[in-house]
Amino acid sequence: MTDKIVVLTTCDSEKSAAELARALVEERVAACVNIVPGARSIYRWKEQIEDSTEWLLVIKSRRDLFPALRAAVEKRHTYEVPELIAIPIVEGSEPYLAWLDRELTTPE
Repeated sequence: MTDKIVVLTTCDSEKSAAELARALVEERVAACVNIVPGARSIYRWKEQIEDSTEWLLVIKSRRDLFPALRAAVEKRHTYEVPELIAIPIVEGSEPYLAWLDRELTTPE
């Protein structure tokens, strides 16, 4: 098991997805963010079934940075309750995992 994580969230527009992704990388709480357009989400919200097109963000980070990443997302996200889930990276390419470490800030 590594200390790396993949964090998922969705945004309501390409613009908000790009702005959030750039901020996370600039703040070094994410090494890389993939933006996947055209995700279709069906969910219950305020007693209604919603059917929305969203942009999925696949965020690569480290477990110890999750609190700072969460705070950065919550500060900027347009949703009242944004999805924010972390999935552990069990194994990975050593050069890629080393690159992640070099791009991520060290927590204070």
